[in-house]
Amino acid sequence: MRVLIVDDEKNIRESLRLLLQQDGFEVDCAENGFSAQRLMEETDYDAGIFDLKMPGMSGLELLEWQQNRDKSFPVMMISAFGQVHDAVDALKTGAVDYIVKPFDPEILLDKIISLKESLSLTDTMQEGMDLPAGDFFTGTSRAMRLLQKRLTRVAGTGSTVLITGESGVGKEVTARSLHERSAQSQAPFIPVNIGGIPENLLESELFGYEKGAFTGADKQKKGLFEEAAGGTLFLDEIGEMPLPLQVKMLRVLQEKKFRRLGGLEEIEISSRIVTATNRTLEDMVKDGSFREDLYYRLNIARLEIPPLRERMDDLPGLCGFLLEKLNRRMEQNIKGLSEKAWDKLKAYDFPGNIRELENILERAMIFCEEEELQDSDIELISSGMQTPSASPAADGRTLKEIEKESITRALRRWEGNRSRAADELGISRRTIINKIKEFGLDKDPQE
Repeated sequence: MRVLIVDDEKNIRESLRLLLQQDGFEVDCAENGFSAQRLMEETDYDAGIFDLKMPGMSGLELLEWQQNRDKSFPVMMISAFGQVHDAVDALKTGAVDYIVKPFDPEILLDKIISLKESLSLTDTMQEGMDLPAGDFFTGTSRAMRLLQKRLTRVAGTGSTVLITGESGVGKEVTARSLHERSAQSQAPFIPVNIGGIPENLLESELFGYEKGAFTGADKQKKGLFEEAAGGTLFLDEIGEMPLPLQVKMLRVLQEKKFRRLGGLEEIEISSRIVTATNRTLEDMVKDGSFREDLYYRLNIARLEIPPLRERMDDLPGLCGFLLEKLNRRMEQNIKGLSEKAWDKLKAYDFPGNIRELENILERAMIFCEEEELQDSDIELISSGMQTPSASPAADGRTLKEIEKESITRALRRWEGNRSRAADELGISRRTIINKIKEFGLDKDPQE
């Protein structure tokens, strides 16, 4: 980070230069405003420290000139005691902060370091906003770089892929990216949520049926395996698949063939199978709710997506990416987040992961009245999806009571729409339906 110090007092210039250089900053100095203008014409700076009162050209005049340039940068003002009114005018002109003489050099250093972090945040967020529409945001954290490397290698194969991770981490987005990088990219990508289809309809949806196969089957219907011919069939929430259907799924993977319901003809599968789950299939195998042989068939190439709380380095870029996506969809022009709004997000652990972050930002944008989201716009709602317990929380409520309240609030916010409430809470639609029954929340949902 390169800093320009402008002060007519040599001892202040030199002491600040040494202080910043010891902390790794590149520093140039000017003894007056005219010299500073020349340096700014020759060099690009990331930040400036201007003395307010200088002979020939005041720091305020220099600030006004600098702010009107194409290559403006954030400036901190130094004012003497009794010049606070002028310092306030500098803030109105565009200065980011000021400090009053005599000052503690360490305080000024802390302010410059905070400014550096803020600039880094802004740059990273802007990089996310500049990504083309439809791109897959990966991030720069070590965990996501590793995932990106594995995804690229897996995409070039035709192997069956199992994507694992908590609800809301972006498993379908990852599956789409896998498809787009594969040899099947020009063929269909067909996603299906196993948990969102009634059990009695799931088999016919996947395999299709012949005319007369059952009451109401008045014509032949292709299943999703056929719809995805030559492309990718993405089966989300594979852990929700009923045991009887798991047997048929195993046969399909083994023989690469299937039959429509009521049909005799065997149809070859030409699609790639990608599955995903937020459940621990290994535990399900142990308790008998998921077939071990099917598990091994699915778990050939595995992509584990880390939760957002373990990749917080990616949060600025991800926020920028999501803000721009929401700007396009909502026809708004939100440019970023205030420092306090950002601090609020940094301190949160996002139990609902990226899906919850997107919901938080969308909700904030609805009520935002400025170009940046403010901390008052950011409403953080913990899902309360921990295992219910009789142990009281800090406010005296049990975790089960917190869970019930969270679900009730989400249903009210979405006017009873179970799917939207489940998305906000970072759980599946089937889970929220079960919880509604468990807690006796019998309000009619809007499907």
